[in-house]
Amino acid sequence: QVQLVESGGGLVQPGGSLRLSCAASRSIVSIYGMGWYRQAPGKQRELVARIISSGRTNYADSVKGRFTISRDSAKNTVYLQMSSLKAEDTAVYYCNAETPSRVYWGQGTQVTVSS
Repeated sequence: QVQLVESGGGLVQPGGSLRLSCAASRSIVSIYGMGWYRQAPGKQRELVARIISSGRTNYADSVKGRFTISRDSAKNTVYLQMSSLKAEDTAVYYCNAETPSRVYWGQGTQVTVSS
């Protein structure tokens, strides 16, 4: 089992930056993929960024060049560095972890971009 705890969300002005953290309850070395998803009110949950064990990453087109996902295996933590934030980035951001048996989700952290 893996428990995931997100943190770092909050209120930020357009153009600002935030860094989200996702702390796992056990080593992430053997976890194949970890990702960040988001869900805005009235919309479906969507992939924001994903990183696999080799370090390969992929991003939603809407965040390319603005967001960066990384993983620190020593800290069992995955990060999402968000820059040049826009109002449309407002959502609840969720972390997930893909294991052979199932996918685990965190409880989410709210990000609000507003002036």
